[in-house]
Amino acid sequence: MEERILTCIGCPQGCQLKIKLDGKKVLGMEGNNCKVGEKYGAKEVVSPERTVTSTVRLDSRRLRRLPVRTKTDIPKDKMAECMKELNCLEAHVPVHRGDIILKDVAGTGVDVIATRDAEE
Repeated sequence: MEERILTCIGCPQGCQLKIKLDGKKVLGMEGNNCKVGEKYGAKEVVSPERTVTSTVRLDSRRLRRLPVRTKTDIPKDKMAECMKELNCLEAHVPVHRGDIILKDVAGTGVDVIATRDAEE
């Protein structure tokens, strides 16, 4: 049995979570003061995910880079592959906030979207 200690980032309380694991199975958790902490802790030790925020090249004379992010979280172990794909990408104006810039990044099923408008 393994024990992991995490600081919860699910809400402003910052609870210290003590999670007991058997492989990838959560056997128990202590220290969470809310259901958000319980959900966060279990997900973080079994299959951590993150939202990726970055920029891509843009074919505009005014703006050289376009800020983007994944629409939802992706598996943490796919972040490097995601960044590699974004580094090879160039977006074309006009772009509107929320437009899909890249579908199914790194085979995750998650799209990368623009986080601002960009015109010529």
